[in-house]
Amino acid sequence: MTKESTPATSVALFQEKTVRRVWYQDRWYFSIIDVIAILTDSDRPRKYWSDLKVKLAREGYVEVSEKIGQLKMEAPDGRMRVTDAADTATILRIIQSIPSPKAEPFKRWLAEVGTQRIEEIQNPEMAMERMRKTLEAKGYPKDWIDMRMKSIAIRNDLVQEWADRGAKEGIEYAILTNEIANATFGMSIQEHKNLKGLKRENVRDHMTNLELILTMLGEETTTTLHQDRDSQGFTELQKDAREGGEVAGSTREDIEQRIGRSVVSPTNYLHLTAGKKREKPLKSEKQQQLPTTDNT
Repeated sequence: MTKESTPATSVALFQEKTVRRVWYQDRWYFSIIDVIAILTDSDRPRKYWSDLKVKLAREGYVEVSEKIGQLKMEAPDGRMRVTDAADTATILRIIQSIPSPKAEPFKRWLAEVGTQRIEEIQNPEMAMERMRKTLEAKGYPKDWIDMRMKSIAIRNDLVQEWADRGAKEGIEYAILTNEIANATFGMSIQEHKNLKGLKRENVRDHMTNLELILTMLGEETTTTLHQDRDSQGFTELQKDAREGGEVAGSTREDIEQRIGRSVVSPTNYLHLTAGKKREKPLKSEKQQQLPTTDNT
């Protein structure tokens, strides 16, 4: 990873100490040196990290260097300096190789998460039930939760079709998803997130009932087109995705003509995900202009 600075810097509290972090490529990167200093009480955390990289390679984690970024963060003297940084998954892997009592809570947590994941692979219904309970605990309405769970099932079926029909996970999945979203809502996923005031949150976790219904319609139609046409390869799948989204988009436009306002809403559930009692009011749905259907 190349050196790169970003203004989205911050610190995270850990046992009353701070870990510097920076928002980069849509996720947090944490200072490895800060984490090591806290977990080991070493007076030479940089030397400890140098030795630990050798140990990680011996353990078989040879790609560790590829997953480490050099990002600018504020040093104790107040100047921005380049330091080794890693995202959450890589930090947790590094912690597993630190022989320190302070690292044990992380290791126990990782073992618990791993056990849950194995159980969910063997019984997918367990994953759905855990998600339902999580959403209930956050305070989402019951009818919305039911709809969100259904949308996940429809999404999973669609992704399985893409995997079976030759789409590459990652960039091609993202392009196909955005094709459906663009045709459905007249805006990209990122534009939809911006409208709702979201940053790294999943836009689907902040959709209104109508937005979720239209998303499901677009994705279910796309799945049906794939199956009926026996589409193969990215180009054919992309055509289906666009047409599936257009079906949902036509429905959206019909609804908007009848209700006289935009279906695409700035409403979100940040008041729940942030643990606040009340949502900060955003622009009224009725004040929203109808979105353009120009997808450029």
